[in-house]
Amino acid sequence: MSFLYSWYRTLRRSIVRNRLLRIFLIGFFACNLIELHLILRRISEVEIIHRDQPRRRERIYIASVNWNNEIILRSHWNQALLELAWKLGPENVYISIYESGSYDNTKGALMELDMELERLQVPHTITLSPITHEDEMAGTPGEGWVKTPTGDMVLRRIPYLSRTRNMSLKPLEDLAKQGITFDKILFLNDVVFTPKDVFELLDTNDGSYAAACSMDFARPPNYYDTFALRDASGHEAMMPTWPFSEMPHLGMP
Repeated sequence: MSFLYSWYRTLRRSIVRNRLLRIFLIGFFACNLIELHLILRRISEVEIIHRDQPRRRERIYIASVNWNNEIILRSHWNQALLELAWKLGPENVYISIYESGSYDNTKGALMELDMELERLQVPHTITLSPITHEDEMAGTPGEGWVKTPTGDMVLRRIPYLSRTRNMSLKPLEDLAKQGITFDKILFLNDVVFTPKDVFELLDTNDGSYAAACSMDFARPPNYYDTFALRDASGHEAMMPTWPFSEMPHLGMP
């Protein structure tokens, strides 16, 4: 009798647990379906912008850091930047490029770009650094260096990239002292882009934002740089494909 009672209690607990599990799973999938529906509706309502000119005339400071980018500079990047500067208006832009000790002929490609910018009378600064990564690693460890599990001291990537980024922003400080200011700062990565891509980015949320970032894909649909990707709450990506993370506000990062 005791055995039957024990078996009955175990069966009841199992049924209750399974019922709760089913309720949880149904609720989970229902929430996901609702979220997916809202995301798809949001996407369908978005106006697809295809324009040859920006929506409003603003002064744009364009900054970029280049390292070992000769191929893409010559094949796409330089020409796209020249077209962008011309469509924004040479009087409305300032271009600052910092080259960080490349091993290929990135310097040569940027020198060609420099001549074209001069020809178009686009205000710009292009800095070519003689210091390579090898030189950086041979330097004396200091701020931004960490000790690895093997005991070696290495230069961390993020502090290094932050420093090179700040070098591309240096002319901004000098221009501000002359009373020259800008409405927006545009960072261009070493990726293929078109002026239309930039105009869509600048027109994000009708131009009302603190910061807006595009996404680049090396092997679609996988996002390229998940190392640096964060959502609006500062969380890392959960997956390399859409929706990438638990993104609030109907899937917007």
